[in-house]
Amino acid sequence: MLLQRLSLCPRLRLVSGSLTRGHQEVSPPQTQGPLRAVHGGPFAHRGELRQAKRIVVKLGSAVVTRGDECGLALGRLASIVEQVAMLQNQGREMMIVTSGAVAFGKQRLRHEILLSQSVRQALHSGQNQLKDMSMPLLEARACAAAGQSGLMALYEAMFTQYSTCTAQILVTNLDFHDDQKRRNLNSTLQELLRMNIVPIINTNDAVVPPPEPNSDLQGVISIKDNDSLAARLAVEMRADLLIALSDVEGLYDSPPGTDDAKLIDIFYPGDQQSITYGTKSRVGIGGMEAKVKAALWALQGGTSVVIANGTLPKVTGHVITDIVEGKKVGTFFSEVKPAGPTVEQQTEGARNAGRTLASLQPHQRSEIICKLADLLMERREEIMAANKMDMDLAVSIGQLSPAMLERLALSPAKLGSLALGLRQIAVAARDSVGRVLRRTRLASGLELEQVSVPIGVLLVIFEARPDCLPQVSALAIASGNALLLKGGKEAAHSNRLLHQLSQEALALHGVGEAVQLVSTREEVEDLCRLDRMVDLIVPRGSSQLVREIQRAARGIPVLGHSEGVCHVYVDAEASPEKVLKIVRDSKCDYPAACNAMETLLIHRDILRTPLFDQIIDMLRTERVKIHAGPSFASYLTFGPSEAPSLRSEYGALECSLEVVDSLQEAVQHIQKYGSSHTDAIVTENEETAEKFLQQLDSACVFWNASTRFADGYRFGLGAEVGISTARIHARGPVGLEGLLTTKWVLRGGGHTAADFSESGSLTFLHETLPLTPPPAGQRDAN
Repeated sequence: MLLQRLSLCPRLRLVSGSLTRGHQEVSPPQTQGPLRAVHGGPFAHRGELRQAKRIVVKLGSAVVTRGDECGLALGRLASIVEQVAMLQNQGREMMIVTSGAVAFGKQRLRHEILLSQSVRQALHSGQNQLKDMSMPLLEARACAAAGQSGLMALYEAMFTQYSTCTAQILVTNLDFHDDQKRRNLNSTLQELLRMNIVPIINTNDAVVPPPEPNSDLQGVISIKDNDSLAARLAVEMRADLLIALSDVEGLYDSPPGTDDAKLIDIFYPGDQQSITYGTKSRVGIGGMEAKVKAALWALQGGTSVVIANGTLPKVTGHVITDIVEGKKVGTFFSEVKPAGPTVEQQTEGARNAGRTLASLQPHQRSEIICKLADLLMERREEIMAANKMDMDLAVSIGQLSPAMLERLALSPAKLGSLALGLRQIAVAARDSVGRVLRRTRLASGLELEQVSVPIGVLLVIFEARPDCLPQVSALAIASGNALLLKGGKEAAHSNRLLHQLSQEALALHGVGEAVQLVSTREEVEDLCRLDRMVDLIVPRGSSQLVREIQRAARGIPVLGHSEGVCHVYVDAEASPEKVLKIVRDSKCDYPAACNAMETLLIHRDILRTPLFDQIIDMLRTERVKIHAGPSFASYLTFGPSEAPSLRSEYGALECSLEVVDSLQEAVQHIQKYGSSHTDAIVTENEETAEKFLQQLDSACVFWNASTRFADGYRFGLGAEVGISTARIHARGPVGLEGLLTTKWVLRGGGHTAADFSESGSLTFLHETLPLTPPPAGQRDAN
């Protein structure tokens, strides 16, 4: 029988008594003791789950059972089987503890009972009456006996699609109490895993006795349900990870669905007193309390545990593989409690302090920013020392490009410019939050105002740019927003000190927690899941980082640009002197910047002119590698390599060069291949320039100016939180104004909407009023 099973698995072959997977020999596991895992205990952090070799996946009744509790949820099972097979094929050892035999058997027995009724009764009862036929009460053990074989056959068929073999194991509590049976079970499972077979384990519900209350003995959990079975099995088999899938997202501090119920990201032993449990699952015999008890027992036995939702594959995605990849899914059980607050606690603290920050007087927010500017100058030697530590470490590792090292480096001159920019923001902060943008008298005694207010909580993720931290902090303070910062690890020392200075400045008016630096092991994708706590994400970094955040953000708006494919169009009537200056600055000043030129468009009339030769000579002198566009290449017998794509963002001393026949063709090229970031025209023809400025809808369009002007500091914003190419909210360099939104304030005298109905006595006036600010006491920034 075993040889027949092996013949069904083309990935397995026996060689000299050992088993190989493909062409790689799989060594049998070492002999292990009866209880404690030999891998050194459970993992302390989610990221370490990537190292899990042996994994138990427990499928609760609510996961495998349909909503009517009569039959299996095939879509969910298919997704789960795919994930388990994928992990198995990666070389992990997967085991499944499953429910579902009772539900499958109930479906089968109900079908048999209906078929056994007379044909006449079935024909004359009518479809609706057929559904309402009284069915005999089906005993669970009988359903389990009838459904177990079908359940296993279904698993077998599904796993076969992935060339993965399975084996069925039925157990009861007595199998763990008897030492010989327990050793036999362990040996059988070890052998199956050695042969790359997925064991599928279930309680033998056809014969299992009802659970006895308080039957746990000597610290060994009793098998009352599949939760306790999975925990016991995971510990016995020295599993690295137990994934318990249920019909809720994880463990909540109070019953899910109730007001203020919060999902617990990490649960620690001893936290049970802070949990209020709800009712048990709609199916099965366990509940969340049973799951927590089993999870804590497994954790004590050396196995890491995650409880997550397995009932919504379209929403939760690949929940099993996400957990194994260390993503923040469900509730992770850990014995190691971090010294500092969790990121959720940091975000909540920032929101609370941010509301206080928004309610401060404008001059108080300005004072905080000026204090931060002063601290940058007073503590510059300390800042430079911290930055030197980051630079030395980055150079020794050797993983950062020269452009990234340039971004990482701080200098006294850069700190001076930074302090100057902060003082500009401090001036703007005096007229930002609470500013009346529009005032309208709707009727006598009824006035409407549109007032500027903060967005809420900002999450800014940035790479290798420590100067970004005080800039963004100042903008958040000026706009009354709470701020969550996630910097790159390459700037850890610089960021830590600069954040301390920000908190010191915020403490001037008691809002030190309004700006938080995430220093925990949180992944960027996990931060993007804080959709109930974060109002706007601003990525500052490479196009790859921005794209990853845009994909990962779930329900949170992202302000930024994924690419900076900027163009400079040299018109036939361009000034040679301006062309050379603008092209050189746009490409060569800082080629890694998002506002650097990536494509140079040249009017056809300039070809074979002295100006064209001067442009090429200048680019060669600056060591710029040129890639020819299709039209330009058609003029060449031999020359530059063809551009890999006209949408390329090189971020280096490289650019594409293309030839166009007219202004209209240049505009069409930019509209097709550009990224709506920054595009410029060089021409002395005012009419041509105006057409270019009007027809292009990029965030920034320039006439006779370098694309490098697309910068918040150069725009006089003091600093920028980022550059946005979005079509809504702020566009281009986003400064203080871009971090504000509005609310409507209506002041009336007891008016109702009925007063303005056809039979009412009042009519709308819609009279525009002057924008005189309201008294300070009436300003409501929250």
